[in-house]
Amino acid sequence: MQTFTVHIANWHDDAPSLRLVREVVFIREQQVPVELEWDGLDATCLHVLARSSAGDAVGTARLLADGHIGRMAVLEDWRGRGVGSALLLRLLEEARRRGLQQAVLNAQIEAAGFYAKFGFRAEGETFMDAGIPHIKMVLLLH
Repeated sequence: MQTFTVHIANWHDDAPSLRLVREVVFIREQQVPVELEWDGLDATCLHVLARSSAGDAVGTARLLADGHIGRMAVLEDWRGRGVGSALLLRLLEEARRRGLQQAVLNAQIEAAGFYAKFGFRAEGETFMDAGIPHIKMVLLLH
């Protein structure tokens, strides 16, 4: 079984790899409109990138300065192998290092249980984003 690593990515240098994973997962697989996926915030975010032992990009996620986690995507062949957990833990570590009080994300409903395992709690009502049902989830970091 192939292994993977997770590291902090640089948008300028790693954009092709980061974009590839998000294009496959969000735009092709989930049919998210291109104009919604590319929101103009990437250059100001902290990104994490998972790469296979062969060097291929297999997962990504980002952290905004306000503690919002988003754009978490793992290629289908790599799901269920701990990539998503590793990405999330790395972002939470960075959020704590930056002194953020909480992490917030808008989870796709089918992924809410995944985030709950890390202590995230649902807040508010279900809402639609890009045609996909979501729920806001919050984790206190203190």
